[in-house]
Amino acid sequence: MPAKVLFWIATGLIFYVFAGYPVLVWILQLIFRRKPRHQEELPRVSLLVPAHNEAAIIAEKIDNCLALDYPADRMEIVIASDGSTDRTADIVRQLAESRGRVRLLDFPVNRGKIAVLNDAVPRLKGDIVVFTDASSMLARDSVRRLVANFADDAVGAVSGVYRVLNQQQSALGGQEALYWRYETFLKLQEARLGCMLGAHGSLFAIRKPLYPWLPPSTINDDFLIPLRVVEQGYRVSYEPSAVASEQAHEMEGFGRRVRIAAGNVEQLVAIKGLLWPPRPMVLFCFLSHKAGRLMVPVAMLVAAAATVALWGQPFYRSLAVAQILFYGLAILGALFPLKPRILRLPYYFCMINSALFAWAYRAIALRQIIPSRREMDRLGRSKSKPPSPEPASGDSQTTLGESHTPQPLSQGSTRDLGCPR
Repeated sequence: MPAKVLFWIATGLIFYVFAGYPVLVWILQLIFRRKPRHQEELPRVSLLVPAHNEAAIIAEKIDNCLALDYPADRMEIVIASDGSTDRTADIVRQLAESRGRVRLLDFPVNRGKIAVLNDAVPRLKGDIVVFTDASSMLARDSVRRLVANFADDAVGAVSGVYRVLNQQQSALGGQEALYWRYETFLKLQEARLGCMLGAHGSLFAIRKPLYPWLPPSTINDDFLIPLRVVEQGYRVSYEPSAVASEQAHEMEGFGRRVRIAAGNVEQLVAIKGLLWPPRPMVLFCFLSHKAGRLMVPVAMLVAAAATVALWGQPFYRSLAVAQILFYGLAILGALFPLKPRILRLPYYFCMINSALFAWAYRAIALRQIIPSRREMDRLGRSKSKPPSPEPASGDSQTTLGESHTPQPLSQGSTRDLGCPR
């Protein structure tokens, strides 16, 4: 009897997280939809691109930003180089001199993305800060569509949508694209309920005064920044017509999945700010979407163990055989490029869920429940990028067209620029 109970609890949890909750949140948004007010407005925008060793892509990114359909006198483009050891900063300088409209914040010491954001945001001139990754290419009208949501005074942050390009060039490109379409559907329903918390790191925006100064160890800035905005009494909107695209190969790697798992654990710790004053619907969506995902890998093991324990009963024996076939396909998918591509789904599903156990191993090895951003960056970094140097004292900024004297900076800290924290 205990094995049967465990099996159905585990199976029910898996089904609810990936199928039941999407249906339920879709029904809820039909009843309680909160649509933000849109209006064509052109606030001053700062487009911020943090970059570390992005020489291979930074020129294309700048060209992409310069081609955006937004008035040149209302948008600045700022590249914040985080101690790049390749030609990233040199390329930005050259393009800024030849094309203008681009500022370089050149931080000579690699301290991590969050430290760079904390230092860069106070130096921006716009009322709206748009964050975008160096590897993400933006649709021409994406910024204009994104900032239209800020016509609603209740909106403090807006997320764009994410697209995967050239799926065929990656072994799991099609699976990644399917996953992000699924995530897009969920985020859209949650946003319509006014319960969306995170954003797509490839493209999102906030009102500059709402920027929270996060600890440098933060892993999921694209979740914690919008979360802190919600805690200040604002809502996060979702703009599916503001599109950011990345090549499929940019999303590859098991290390990236381990980073996502670590970030999900970090989110559990950070969510305490939503407990009071109570926000029941927001908390419900978070527990169903994010916390539930963390429980699925354990539920998969429990379901498998329960069916083995119940092998003597024909019904459960057939379920055990089905699981054996599923995990067998997953193993084959890890070893061979199975065709048709739908046969790679078991491998992809198992890969993204097994990342939790890899996180647990690293957390135990590092003796940290939430490993630092730098440790996670080492996991997610492409092999083509050299390891980041260890933090050191000192920081400087170079802004084209401006003079700046480097100021001393103690290790691991950020400079107080007179902005409230």
